[in-house]
Amino acid sequence: MTAALTADRARRRFVGLTALRWLPVGIVVPVSVLLATARGLSPADIGLCVALYGAVTLVLELPTGGFADALGHRAVLTSAGVFTTAGLLTMAVADSVPAFALAWSLQGVARALDSGPLEAWYVDAVRGGDPGADVSRGLAQAGAADAGGLTAGAVLGGTLPLLLDRGGAAALAAPLVLAAALALVHVTAVLVLVVPVRRPPASGRPALRAGMREVPLVVGTAVRGVLRDRLLRLLLGVAFLVGVVLTSLELLGPLHFADLAGSPERGSAVFGVVTAVSFGAAALGALLAPALGRAARGSVVAVSAGTSVLAAGAVAAVAGAPGVAPAAVAYALFYLLNAAAWPARKQLLHDRTDSGRRSTTVSVSSLALMLGGVLGSLVVPRLADATSLATGLLAGTGAMLLVAVVSLGLRPEDPGPGAPGGGQSRHDPRPRRHQPAALPRGLRERARAGAGVHRRAG
Repeated sequence: MTAALTADRARRRFVGLTALRWLPVGIVVPVSVLLATARGLSPADIGLCVALYGAVTLVLELPTGGFADALGHRAVLTSAGVFTTAGLLTMAVADSVPAFALAWSLQGVARALDSGPLEAWYVDAVRGGDPGADVSRGLAQAGAADAGGLTAGAVLGGTLPLLLDRGGAAALAAPLVLAAALALVHVTAVLVLVVPVRRPPASGRPALRAGMREVPLVVGTAVRGVLRDRLLRLLLGVAFLVGVVLTSLELLGPLHFADLAGSPERGSAVFGVVTAVSFGAAALGALLAPALGRAARGSVVAVSAGTSVLAAGAVAAVAGAPGVAPAAVAYALFYLLNAAAWPARKQLLHDRTDSGRRSTTVSVSSLALMLGGVLGSLVVPRLADATSLATGLLAGTGAMLLVAVVSLGLRPEDPGPGAPGGGQSRHDPRPRRHQPAALPRGLRERARAGAGVHRRAG
């Protein structure tokens, strides 16, 4: 049995679960590195642990997306919450490099598991009754909830150690315990709110083994579908380039603000405030996305290219700012503009994808973003060392201008497999030129059962 949800109910659940998911992450951000330092790890040790987190996430990104498509959204989201809790509790008591490496690795598993299923569940729920339903409002509100959860968590995690009547590592570990408790609350909320919207997989070990055998088929089908679809390839290119830009800001931003503030200590305090404000700006940008889409008459090209040009200017303003205040304004403006463009791009991605491979396709997009981040972390700091911090930041400007160029191609020639009409434009009688790969028979039947009609986007 599957549970029918109205679009509004599904949207509210999606937005609330998104905020609750990112609240613990925000709590951890201000204290995780400080806790590791207090327990004897060097910056190089911490960098190794964080690199391991990234490696685990990259390796598992596509298989875990396949798990969600083959085994169901709720099971994978619940597993992600369990791994999150385990990672946070391990980090709270860790006192050596191997222990912190294990904690960050568990967090990497959790990050890979939850990178797509909740969003895919929301789109499936909304489009169960209306294959052509517009999901941009829900995606925009979830983007705002994402940033809002991070902002509230960062404030809570940063101030909690100051409120405790203790100091040192014990005070820094307290926010991690709180975050772990909230992660368990999120698991409970997932079990209650993420009701099946397509035929749930059968239970038992034989069914589980059968579902696991389907994972490579799901992943392979989704990857082939992405590579054969011009628009999906362009969206992956956009995600990759944005990953480069975000990494340049996150790695060089603290150093740049320290220079502007006059000392590392003042720069650290300033950058903490700038980060919180920027998360808030991202939330505002996501909320403004539907109005921006209406102003652009639904043109993804106009939204994506226009905001990218302005965002490139914002990064350049950060690099050339004469003081902290203008640099902070420009930094926050970039996050606002970047967040305002993502819902339109996500809407296009879901329009090009069907239910049977939606979670995996979202994971492919997340993988592209992370790969861009890896490239940025390898290239941009070395460029800054060889030249200057400003030059390194300007590399982000160049990448953002490339996003604008790539965005000029985001003009659908047909509505894709998830749009009304089964993938052929209602205004164009020509046959489709970007037919996605067919699902294997078992997966095709599962997609039909969950969709009600084969041509829905899920």
